[in-house]
Amino acid sequence: MRGELFLRVRFRSCDGNKKIHFGSSEPEDFRVGEDGVVYAERSFQLSAEPTEFVVSAQDKETQQEWQMRVKLTPEPAFTVASEKDQRKIEEIIFPWQQYKHSSPLKRQKRDWVIPPINLPENSKGPFPQELVRIRSDRDKSLSLRYSVTGPGADQPPTGIFIINPISGQLSVTKPLDREQIASFHLRAHAVDVNGNQVENPIDIVINVIDMNDNRPEFLHQVWNGTVPEGSKPGTYVMTVTAIDADDPNTQNGMLRYRILSQAPSSPSPNMFTINNETGDIITVAAGLDREKVQQYTLIIQATDMEGNPTYGLSNTATAVIAVTDVNDNPPEFTAMTFYGEVPENRVDVIVANLTVTDKDQPHTPAWNAMYRMTGGDPTGRFTILTDPNSNDGLVTVVKPIDFETNRMFVLTVAAENQVPLAKGIQHPPQSTATVSITVIDVNESPYFVPNPKLVRQEEGLMAGSMLTTFTAQDPDRYMQQTSLRNTPMSGTGTLQIYLLDINDNAPQVHPKEATTCETLQPNAINITAVDPDIDPNAGPFAFELPDTPASIKRNWTIVRISGDHAQLSLRIRFLEAGIYDVPIVITDSGNPHASSTSLLKVKVCQCDLNGDCTDVDRIVGAGLGTGAIIAILLCIIILLILVLMFVVWMKRRDKERQAKQLLIDPEDDVRDNILKYDEEGGGEEDQDYDLSQLQQPDTVEPDAIKPVGIRRLDERPIHAEPQYPVRSAAPHPGDIGDFINEGLKAADNDPTAPPYDSLLVFDYEGSGSTAGSLSSLNSSSSGGEQDYDYLNDWGPRFKKLADMYGGGDD
Repeated sequence: MRGELFLRVRFRSCDGNKKIHFGSSEPEDFRVGEDGVVYAERSFQLSAEPTEFVVSAQDKETQQEWQMRVKLTPEPAFTVASEKDQRKIEEIIFPWQQYKHSSPLKRQKRDWVIPPINLPENSKGPFPQELVRIRSDRDKSLSLRYSVTGPGADQPPTGIFIINPISGQLSVTKPLDREQIASFHLRAHAVDVNGNQVENPIDIVINVIDMNDNRPEFLHQVWNGTVPEGSKPGTYVMTVTAIDADDPNTQNGMLRYRILSQAPSSPSPNMFTINNETGDIITVAAGLDREKVQQYTLIIQATDMEGNPTYGLSNTATAVIAVTDVNDNPPEFTAMTFYGEVPENRVDVIVANLTVTDKDQPHTPAWNAMYRMTGGDPTGRFTILTDPNSNDGLVTVVKPIDFETNRMFVLTVAAENQVPLAKGIQHPPQSTATVSITVIDVNESPYFVPNPKLVRQEEGLMAGSMLTTFTAQDPDRYMQQTSLRNTPMSGTGTLQIYLLDINDNAPQVHPKEATTCETLQPNAINITAVDPDIDPNAGPFAFELPDTPASIKRNWTIVRISGDHAQLSLRIRFLEAGIYDVPIVITDSGNPHASSTSLLKVKVCQCDLNGDCTDVDRIVGAGLGTGAIIAILLCIIILLILVLMFVVWMKRRDKERQAKQLLIDPEDDVRDNILKYDEEGGGEEDQDYDLSQLQQPDTVEPDAIKPVGIRRLDERPIHAEPQYPVRSAAPHPGDIGDFINEGLKAADNDPTAPPYDSLLVFDYEGSGSTAGSLSSLNSSSSGGEQDYDYLNDWGPRFKKLADMYGGGDD
């Protein structure tokens, strides 16, 4: 079967440094790897006769060759059971210990170095496949148990290798994959039936022999690279890389690269080559021209087995190589002469378009054109800008042109790229052309000379005075325009009149008022001179005190501290508090000088340690005006009046409270015992009434008959009613009626009375009065036979009461 491993051949040299390449005399049937492993190259049936072929070993440096004949004999078919019986399996014997009984020292035999077990990957079985037998020479005297540990046995991935605990037969249970695990490191153990170790563990290494079962894989399916046009042969372009999962130390993983195709094939079908080992792509031919071929597409193949087309596995990728532009083509004008025209006195006008062609890649520095004028414009009236989209040159007027002076311009222009031409290019570095520009005459506006015109005049000039003469000119005054009818034009001019200042204002002191302390201390007054005039008729100013009156210089001194400022301070140790007028003479710097005497009102006051005024009266007198003082006094008077009114109101309220005070205990107050029979009253407002008006002042209620507490008179008492004393003289009912009528009239005319019917309380008769309570009218206890019809005469407010008590049984 193809890929099946037969054997491994080894070559040993005396020096051990030879690099050997193995070969086969029958390459179509058998292949020999770099590691000496012989594989079947194809699937075929071996005959009963032995098959022979020759394996050669050749030194890569000296080319010296050695040969060895290999004979393959097919084995007869047999079952798995018979294979175990007939096939001889290699045994691995545990090392043993030998003791010398005559010496107290014991010698231990060194552990054997077990050679690795080579097992090819992707084996077809059958499984389990026996590998080797583990045995101890003590199994003759002891009953031993064998086991194997390590990754692949009792550790993940578990179950790949198993061992027969009795016979010690080590087997593999499934095909191996070298790309997953290249080798296994196991340890074999031998113990007795009690689990005691009878031998030191031995290491077993199982190497998985690589098979060529993986194709090369490119890291990218499409590779992109660039190369400048005109590159010389041998110029590096790019590198492509492929990887192979097989063992890179064998031919299975050794890759070789080659170019399968190139498109397009011009100017040569082999413009590039590739390093078969590194994958570097380089140029091998000249003639790369971006203007002809902008891109090449290469199909790259990677093959393992060192590129052997027969045995190797291959894969392909695409390499796209873009030819980058270099400046190998200068710009060329499309015409030798360009024409344009411009009206006179116009600026920022495009008068001509210069067109060029360039074969280089558009919108790159090798294509972008720059224009410059080489002649015909000595005064710099034109400039050439580049249109970034079309690459045209735009001839633009930047200075006005006078038709009467210049009627035509012939410019010489040159065009070149932003970057210089590449080396070795035979074309001229730039292109030249001429531009003919005609100036068009227009009717120009008249203008003033000079414009603007400046006139200097002193202030105070009288009305009607002559200032200056401002004249205008026409640019077309020398031209004959009789045959043309131009639109009338107008021109404007600017006349600037600069007024010169004269020293007609005297300086004044600022501020007009100041405050200082009455004792000599560092509290000078800072003053400033102000002058409506301007330089040179203003500052610097001179400050001085007048000679008269003599008290000014005796009491004060002034010191100039700058051109506009001075300090006024006391000369004497003490000056009585008050207001002083200090005249100050200020002189400006004009020619001639102007001076004035300004009065500075200085308020002198008593000061504390911080230099602040403490004399309130003097401060008020000195710092407040008459209006402010009057306003303060009015506020004080209004405040006193409000306080007085409040005191009077409080006294009146206390007096009324004393007059309305009940003669009974607060506990005897019956206001809380009044029953509410209807909603005609005013609620809690009816509770604020004075009961003293119905009190009989000349009757003294005896304490002996005063009941405990006040009971409600609309209820039947729970104890015997007290017997009230007989009044000395019963009042006439008309007197009470008059009294009630007067109160009713006052209540009706009272604008503050509630706008609804409410109970009017006139007085409280008190306990023990000879008169009965009005609340007990028509009660079963008293007054049942009295006539209450006279209540109808008291007004509509007592009509309801008359109906209730005077209506009989109804």
